[in-house]
Amino acid sequence: MSQDFTDITGLPEELGLGDDLASSQQRVTISVDTRRYGKPVTVVAGFDPSAVDLAALASTLKRHLAVGGTVAEDRIELQGEHGDRLRAALADEGFTVET
Repeated sequence: MSQDFTDITGLPEELGLGDDLASSQQRVTISVDTRRYGKPVTVVAGFDPSAVDLAALASTLKRHLAVGGTVAEDRIELQGEHGDRLRAALADEGFTVET
């Protein structure tokens, strides 16, 4: 009984509905750390690395927020403090953000 989403719905795989479903089922958390010289870093954690391309998502978030950042240890680190704007960007990508 191991069917994937496209087998169940009968829709073509090119639509990417399985990817949308995988991201909507994940619950991520946002926290702010302080690094060297008191600089804030926003950390987004809680991803399933097998279901999400973290490098591509980090690139999208960095471009949307116009900041630098990196992927480290299955989490995304963004330079600066980005509360509501980051929540909105993650919601646009289909993720649920826990408070």
